[in-house]
Amino acid sequence: MNRSTKLALGAVVTALTIGGTVAASAQPDQVHRAATTAGWAKVSASGHILGGQGIRGINKFGIGRYNITTTHGLNGCALLGTVNTNGGSDPGPGSSSILVGQVNGNTLFIRTATPSSGGNAAVDSDRPFSITVVC
Repeated sequence: MNRSTKLALGAVVTALTIGGTVAASAQPDQVHRAATTAGWAKVSASGHILGGQGIRGINKFGIGRYNITTTHGLNGCALLGTVNTNGGSDPGPGSSSILVGQVNGNTLFIRTATPSSGGNAAVDSDRPFSITVVC
């Protein structure tokens, strides 16, 4: 073992002994890029984009049903959604739901619903919402 190898090995042992971490060179196939927000939108119940980035357009095609086209591919991305309130009277947390799914390479399907008062069934309803795409 040459002197530089002994010094490197000593540094690793010292770092591990005192609870440190050791940085190592990653192989090209092991390099992962950091997750970034590829797109986001705040949408009114009527389907108007109130703010956003990376969004090409929206199509409201039924009660509580929306398609959002993004400028970024969605494969391998996390799709996040939440129902919002635009102020005023809103039934409050736990009384609504949102489904976010991928239709194709750059289109999201959004469904918003409010549970019916007569049971556990969800009823599609127009609700303001926000979505985020993280890749």
